[in-house]
Amino acid sequence: MNNKHIIFVPGKNPKPPAEQHRNQLWCTLVEGLRRAEPDVADDLGQCNSCFKLIAWNHLYYGKDKDISIDPPWIDVLLNKHGPTQQDIQEANTWKIKMDRFLYTLADMFPFLIPLFPEPLSRTVKETMRYFSNDDDIACQIRELLKKELRPLLANNDKTLVIGHSLGSVIAYDTLWELSHEENLKGKIDFLTLGSPLGMNYVQHRMMGHGEEGMQHYPCNISRWVNISSVGDITALDQVFADDFSEMLKLEIIDSIEDHFEGVYNYFRDDKGLNVHRSYGYMVNSVVSDIIARWWRD
Repeated sequence: MNNKHIIFVPGKNPKPPAEQHRNQLWCTLVEGLRRAEPDVADDLGQCNSCFKLIAWNHLYYGKDKDISIDPPWIDVLLNKHGPTQQDIQEANTWKIKMDRFLYTLADMFPFLIPLFPEPLSRTVKETMRYFSNDDDIACQIRELLKKELRPLLANNDKTLVIGHSLGSVIAYDTLWELSHEENLKGKIDFLTLGSPLGMNYVQHRMMGHGEEGMQHYPCNISRWVNISSVGDITALDQVFADDFSEMLKLEIIDSIEDHFEGVYNYFRDDKGLNVHRSYGYMVNSVVSDIIARWWRD
């Protein structure tokens, strides 16, 4: 029986119906691994059931995304083997650098958020429902992940939790609760993609933020790898090794790695380059190398 498990927690916005969304993510994961290490891709490909999706988005938004929208663009992505010169140029434009500056100001001075352009203020309103736990929605979402993790932690199965965007916050909060409220002793490995966990705004609202010492952090993460692509503004702070360095000092985690230099997410759709999309992250060679190393170890 296989005792390796990969659990993916997606970011915000409506997603396709759960099974279709899972299949799309699975295709990009396997293709990325095939390019990095074909033997690992073959091994993983024989274990389709080890990949689980925590499909929280329908619960949060009450609707699904049209399943016909993404597949053509995913096909284009799977036939690309790296960023084009155009992708690299667009990920480094002055507009993105200016947006990053504005987001940094908003992160430092949240009272300015209502004065900023609609995309930023809309994102804050959208995520505030999670942080304020309106109608118990955050607890319901985290329970979806807890149901998957409880038996794996109890059995100490080899488990990789991948959190994309807001999904990384959901995963972090869930791990904190399992660690400090349910006192489960097993450990998992954590991979965050395009994560906002380094933002002040998020750190002042996530689980454990009012605690000190070991109580401040999840104690059930063995290794943490954080990856952010060039131009991904959601990953405003790209270095977690400093924000969470106390976890290392307290010896509740073995390592924290950050990868961001030269990491390009080259997913494109009808709106152009999207350096934050999960599909682009999953097929990226840096992400694939990390997952392949985790699978082999």
